[in-house]
Amino acid sequence: MTSPAGSADDAGARGGGAAGDGARAGGQRLNLLAITACPTGIAHTYMAAERLAQAAHALGHEIKVETQGAVGAENVLTPRDIEEADGVVVAADKDVDLGRFDGKRVLVTGVTEGIEHPERLIEGVRTAPVHRAGRPGGGRRAGAVVYRALMTGVSHMIPFVVVGGLLIAVSLALGGHPGPSGLLPAEGSFWRHLHDIGAIGFTLMLPVLSGYIAYAVADRTALVPGMAGGWLADHGGLYDSRSGAGFIGAIVTGFLAGWLVLGLRRVTVPAFVRPIVPIIVIPVVATSALGLFFVYVLGRPVSWVFEHLTDWLGGLTGASVAVLGVLLGLMITFDMGGPVNKTAFLFAAGLIPRNPEVMGMCAVAIPVPPLGQGLATLLRRGLFRAQEREAGLAALFMGLFGLTEGAIPFAAARPVRVIPANMLGGGVAGAIAGLGAVTDGVPHGGPVVVALGVVGGVPMFLVAVAVGTVVTGVATVTLMSLGGGGRLRVVGPEAPAPAVVVPPASAAPAAAAVLSGRLSERTVRPWLAARDKEEAVRELAELMAADGGVTDVGLLVADVLRREERGTTGFGEGVAIPHARSDAVVAPVVAFARLEEGVDWGSPDGTAARLLFLVAVPRGAAADEHLRILAALARRLMDPGFRGRLMTAEGVRAIVGVLSEIR
Repeated sequence: MTSPAGSADDAGARGGGAAGDGARAGGQRLNLLAITACPTGIAHTYMAAERLAQAAHALGHEIKVETQGAVGAENVLTPRDIEEADGVVVAADKDVDLGRFDGKRVLVTGVTEGIEHPERLIEGVRTAPVHRAGRPGGGRRAGAVVYRALMTGVSHMIPFVVVGGLLIAVSLALGGHPGPSGLLPAEGSFWRHLHDIGAIGFTLMLPVLSGYIAYAVADRTALVPGMAGGWLADHGGLYDSRSGAGFIGAIVTGFLAGWLVLGLRRVTVPAFVRPIVPIIVIPVVATSALGLFFVYVLGRPVSWVFEHLTDWLGGLTGASVAVLGVLLGLMITFDMGGPVNKTAFLFAAGLIPRNPEVMGMCAVAIPVPPLGQGLATLLRRGLFRAQEREAGLAALFMGLFGLTEGAIPFAAARPVRVIPANMLGGGVAGAIAGLGAVTDGVPHGGPVVVALGVVGGVPMFLVAVAVGTVVTGVATVTLMSLGGGGRLRVVGPEAPAPAVVVPPASAAPAAAAVLSGRLSERTVRPWLAARDKEEAVRELAELMAADGGVTDVGLLVADVLRREERGTTGFGEGVAIPHARSDAVVAPVVAFARLEEGVDWGSPDGTAARLLFLVAVPRGAAADEHLRILAALARRLMDPGFRGRLMTAEGVRAIVGVLSEIR
């Protein structure tokens, strides 16, 4: 295959001639490198490469373009190429390793910019920031990939958990009957059918989690092996485990599938095979390899854990009931359906005929994770995304019916904080149940078993559940607060921000002169639910309107979007400052909010905008009023420490406190 860069070379992009003379007349002739890549690695990757090569030739510069497509990297940049280069353009919509460009000017943007504005990118290299691979934070890129992949899986999993859990809960509430196999509606009844439909959601839950983690790591090619791995994690029959590996196993298989696909893409194959590699060869090989690896390698330890935990528990029945209650509570709440949970549950279920107190200890711990996480979303709503707050309400409902799975999305998103909090509450609940001689006559848990009349020691049962729930909820928000909001804060390499023309520091007005009377607690929101640029602008405009500074939200949004058409207001480093002069504005006003996932703002460094400022002034206001606000914001936002504090501040007052640092 002839690469686009090669065609440019043949046309004289590396040579002199008229094009080269033109470059010398208009400015220094550059020796450039570029990398293009799109998620699918097909059309846009090569379109951007072609456009960059054509534009460089027209401007009289030399260029070599490396394409990272579905068939692998082609026209790969050599160490000598990099040593001799004046700058690098990275036009990519997926992660590209920048470590080899240490000390070079690197302009990072999206692949679409490479197609639509190649000339702008080539000229922009002259003032692009110098990449420093060794700077603190430069090694966090892998962490950002892991976090983004994990949250992609969790976001896609939540609807399955909510729908499946609510349908099962309703069917149990209206048609459930206790029996030797647990709490179930009668066979063949309407409620049993509803229960079974809900069970489909739970059956798909872990495959979706694993599949979309893999998808986020390696795109659509990894979706099938990821989902197959998630199904294996949830069903232990193929590797002699009665419990499976649970959601922790599904997270592991998701990342393994993604990384395996990335590795397979690097394998060189004959040209005639390349068209079918991403759609047939890689999915088949990755799915087979991951599945067999899980069955023969990972599955055996899972089965071993199940068997030996059961034997170990059998030797504890003569121990102190409080100690046994703590241990069972910790196990039930650890992996919420995995081998540890199932070991405790099946052990207790087997002892119901002669020792129902053991099931009572498990029954009070079972609802603690979903109830505790639901309570946490009510205690500190600002720590959670909108989707998580909705899942929290569903988790409360599921907890009442003993569906521990309602807490899995929270544990998957923040395992190092949520799992300890769950276990703390579960251990406390189990100990209280043991000391209170609580009994349960069916293999099920949660307050629903009290309503069915199968619980002995009802007051202590309810006390145990309530105390465990409060402990888990408080522990969750405490750990999240200590950990910076509970979200994994990851930033990319801290290269200098794009050049911004601002007045000298001596001319900078004091904070009171810039933001006083323009930004208040009413125009600040910790988290937006917006998914695109227009939604984000509208939500910010509505904050301004609620504060009285805007008379027509629709008109202001239209004016801001028209300004965006003339050029992006994406500042880079995860910041965007949309602004406009509008007849809808009564007086200069500033609104601020954050985005959990980020929105593509066309920023020069290609980062999604997560810190958003909307600046609006009346159309008749003096021009310097507008510029003073923008200059003050831009100057302060160049500081990565300030951006970090602004991103992790908890609640409106804390955010306003950080913004008061602007001078």
